[in-house]
Amino acid sequence: MRAYLGIDLGTANTLVYLKGKGIIINEPSVIAIDKVSEDILQVGTEAKKMIGKIPANIVAIRPLRDGVIADYEVAMAMLKYFINQALGGFNLIKPTVIVGIPTNATEVERRALKNATLDAGAGKAFLIEESMATAIGAGLEVEEASGNMAIDIGGGTTEIAVISLGNIVLSKSIRIAGDELDQAIVNYIKSKYALLIGDRTAEQIKIEIGNCFETPEYNNLKIDVIGLDMLSGLPKRIVLSGIEIREAISLPISKITENIKLAIENTPPELLADIVNKGIFLAGGGAMLKGMKELIEKETKIRVVVAEEPLTCVARGAGLVVDKINILENLEKNRAI
Repeated sequence: MRAYLGIDLGTANTLVYLKGKGIIINEPSVIAIDKVSEDILQVGTEAKKMIGKIPANIVAIRPLRDGVIADYEVAMAMLKYFINQALGGFNLIKPTVIVGIPTNATEVERRALKNATLDAGAGKAFLIEESMATAIGAGLEVEEASGNMAIDIGGGTTEIAVISLGNIVLSKSIRIAGDELDQAIVNYIKSKYALLIGDRTAEQIKIEIGNCFETPEYNNLKIDVIGLDMLSGLPKRIVLSGIEIREAISLPISKITENIKLAIENTPPELLADIVNKGIFLAGGGAMLKGMKELIEKETKIRVVVAEEPLTCVARGAGLVVDKINILENLEKNRAI
């Protein structure tokens, strides 16, 4: 029987949903390659461990940037690896693969993603807007004549959408998300302490003490950080507080909330009433940032519901759409290339 895969090919992580089994792959979107032989050495978690710790002949690449393909050949190789892993090597009948893509992706970016999916071994490939996949994965009744608002804060993009009758009524896609927060932390520490840290360290700081809403609990968060002192050229240890990290990421966070408010302002009143009653559904890695739910509630005056499994919504939604015939037909008619 043909296998159906839903893939969230994210800037930071790739998740694969296999119909009938659920999420079976959740790995970093990183691939390690030997530059001399061009052999693939590692993919996913093991490749990510190599970042910043490998010899000159090996390169660890993140082939996606801002939610879209930046390196076609590497992205195709990574997709092929994950598809083969999902099928366990048994793929006599090529699978149907549905992949999430940012709403504002260009036609060139869409064509690149679809072609990479086909080249990676898919028999049929469809693209689904990540905001629609998020809503389906969060369990929203997107086919009803009722407004639903879903926000997915991922690694490369933040997707904001209002959905009704199986279609996206209004959407905003901004290329500000988890990676921007990491970079803001790197820049803050460099500016304030003249200390250089890597992206992996910044991500760990974000996970452990990152926050965007002031409370005594978040203010008192602490973390030890070791980096390279720019003045002495020697290792240096500092202690960062939750207050500092909230300040460090305040600009990208404010851009995200401003775009959420703009989307609400442009939502038709009838659909807005439904959204107020149901709440805004929040997914993606950004949904797990401390205080994000509370900040959006404060800024919008609307209740926010964090999805049960926020990291897997796009992949689950992409996989579950095969059971929603009307939406799949719309995808094929209006969005498939």
